Amino acid sequence: MVDNLFSDSRLAALYDLYCPWDARTDFAFYLPLVMSAGSVLDVGCGTGALLRRAREDGHTGRLCGLDPAVGMLEVARRRPDIEWILGDLATAPDCDREFDLVVMTGHAFQVLLGDDELRIALTAIATALTDDGSFVFETRNPLVREWEDWHVRYSGEVVDSTGAVVRCACEVDAPVRGDRVSFTHTYTSPGWDKPQQSRSTLRFLGADALSVLLTDAGMAIAEQFGDWDRSPLTDASPEIITIARRR
Repeated sequence: MVDNLFSDSRLAALYDLYCPWDARTDFAFYLPLVMSAGSVLDVGCGTGALLRRAREDGHTGRLCGLDPAVGMLEVARRRPDIEWILGDLATAPDCDREFDLVVMTGHAFQVLLGDDELRIALTAIATALTDDGSFVFETRNPLVREWEDWHVRYSGEVVDSTGAVVRCACEVDAPVRGDRVSFTHTYTSPGWDKPQQSRSTLRFLGADALSVLLTDAGMAIAEQFGDWDRSPLTDASPEIITIARRR
């Protein structure tokens, strides 16, 4: 699902302010994997922060970012020595064994809501991987019910590039039923004519369901962790971090 909010590059730039590099523990996990791979596809790359950092740190191979949000890619394209593709896995050009590593960071995997959508995406990823390639992604562990404190965790203030204070308030739809969680971010600033809203839905799949979907797409789980320190996956783990390879 593409959020219309991020068709505006000025608003898309707020994403990096609310989720700065030094606060993203996932990037410390992903960056070494990217740096050690000759060719990398970042699916749902957003503003391209991970790939931009990899290039800054000396990655000389192929880096490619894919995202369906125009505004996000307008920010990403400020770094022209990386491939940026507008679209998703269902619409992107076929890539047959072109990438040593495919990643989905920032819980982008959870935006894939339907079983058919997931199968199409995972099959495209399996096709894109080289024979020894890896697909690495994370999804929040549904057993932890993390969404119950999002109204606090994902609300706050930042100062944008113009010096204006922007306030974000997160509200989760209640009650939550099934494996999908819908929520709204409302952005306000004193100089704006009206608030801007970002409406999203994420799907929370457990480890067993993920394993079945990966198997159906021709992949197998090589490693799985419960947090960014590579601790084992348990019922209390906040994340389900998966490294999968072609079977």
